[in-house]
Amino acid sequence: MAFPARRIPLAAPTAALTAAVLAGTLGSAAPASSAEQARPAASGRGSVHSIVLPDSDRAVRELSARRTAPFSMVGLTWTDARAQLGGTAQVRVRDRASGGWSAWRDLDSDVRTPETGRDSTAAGVRAGTQPLWTGPADGVQARVRGASGKASALPDGLRIELVAPTATATAAEARTATAATVTAEAKTVTPAPQPAILPRSAWGADETLVKDPATYSKETKVVFVHHTAGTNTYACEESASVVNGIFLYHVQSQGWNDIGYQFLVDKCGTVYEGRAGGIDKPVIGAQTYGFNTDTTGVAVLGNYNDATSTPEVRASLAAVAAWKLGLYGYDPTSTVVMTAAASNGKYTAGQQVAMNRISGHRDGFPTECPGNNLYADLPTIRTLAVQ
Repeated sequence: MAFPARRIPLAAPTAALTAAVLAGTLGSAAPASSAEQARPAASGRGSVHSIVLPDSDRAVRELSARRTAPFSMVGLTWTDARAQLGGTAQVRVRDRASGGWSAWRDLDSDVRTPETGRDSTAAGVRAGTQPLWTGPADGVQARVRGASGKASALPDGLRIELVAPTATATAAEARTATAATVTAEAKTVTPAPQPAILPRSAWGADETLVKDPATYSKETKVVFVHHTAGTNTYACEESASVVNGIFLYHVQSQGWNDIGYQFLVDKCGTVYEGRAGGIDKPVIGAQTYGFNTDTTGVAVLGNYNDATSTPEVRASLAAVAAWKLGLYGYDPTSTVVMTAAASNGKYTAGQQVAMNRISGHRDGFPTECPGNNLYADLPTIRTLAVQ
């Protein structure tokens, strides 16, 4: 299915911005300073450029409009990995081709750092919003506001993260690449067929950035469905770069060991391998705070509060879930009792919770993810998984 490539809709430049451009203050990328850091990947596969937000006001932090190094994804992080933002964050960006500035866009902040493993304990781990795919851009403006009536709501160390991803394969090349394959010994229970899953090399994973080996559960009991929020305007030809950008954001901006999701699916239904460790193994991810053990996370690229899922998305989600659960003999339409490993605002540590084998992120954590429209599709996805 073909989808037209679209960028974030552009707003007319304000008089102040026009004057700034004419004066030359936005005419070139700002030089690096103590407040700005660039972190290229060792292999040259992408980079992250960070800009520290001024902290003169505890309730409001703003970054003035400025030219930057080129990027295609933006997010916001802060120092305390356990802190919530406690407010709202918005950005707008300068289109690299036209020079026009986009409308203000919200950054989704209902995410948490995982409760186990290096992603939680390593020095420098940061909390953050979901990253937003912008398409090619070379300028940014940001505003972050604390919740009404909370003068000290915003956390310390707020930092805008500008991600310039690369991918080693175009979408067309990726779709003809050799799919990742099962390497485990034969199971005693015959699972559903493995769907086509493009390997990490298809989206240009820089394996030198992954410092520690994968960790494992005993099995996969539940498949959590996510959306990455942000925008639905990416073209499917950009999907590999979007996945690469999420990887760089999780690893270089938030300090995680690897991308959080075990699998990712674009709106054309293409499935990508996420976290390393073996697609058929019960790899522990960083995707549902409180329930990362014995689960797998599959994230659909896009915002499914805004968009509705395609038949290709639903079919791919069903295929991945049926295969992963089938490896352990589980019926995708059944339920299971899970135990919360951490208190997360929805459940307390040790609480037992009955869950569907195919659940939404919101079933385990207080969030809108995977969006109202995709969440409403879960009964259909469960049915598809047993057909």
